[in-house]
Amino acid sequence: MRFRNRAARMKRHHARRKHVVALNLVSLMDIFTILVFFLLVNSGDVEQLSSPRDVELPESTASTPPRENVIVLVTEDEVLVQGRAVARVDDILADDALVIPSLKAALDALTERSLRQETRDDIENREVTIMGDKELPYRLLKKIMATCTEANYGRLSLAVLQKVSDGAVAAARSE
Repeated sequence: MRFRNRAARMKRHHARRKHVVALNLVSLMDIFTILVFFLLVNSGDVEQLSSPRDVELPESTASTPPRENVIVLVTEDEVLVQGRAVARVDDILADDALVIPSLKAALDALTERSLRQETRDDIENREVTIMGDKELPYRLLKKIMATCTEANYGRLSLAVLQKVSDGAVAAARSE
């Protein structure tokens, strides 16, 4: 009798374990839908230029979307190309020359190293964005722009803060 009770208990136990577990796909589909919408919303075409704290950009109402290009950043003390210091502002202002040799050399090296062959040949479409404080002296800006032109960059843009109609401000470029 003892064996029959054990056999019956095992039979009931195995009968309970034979149920097939189903995966609830509705919840999984909801998670993936939310993930897709999140990625679509956050993958806009706007290029955000990183603006250092010590540079206050001027404001503009231009609505042209920015394009990817070389960035020349002008701080109070230095001129940087793609984040690398190439010249000191005091030295540039003290020199009477219109072209800044170290900036031109950095732009030429960047052209040779990173631009595609068709962009190297098409000077008119080579672009550089100049980011500088709104209190930047015009003499300095003129020298930087002349150097960029001398380094065969056909399109010069100035980074500004874009005024939006609801009062918000976004980083943009003005050509």
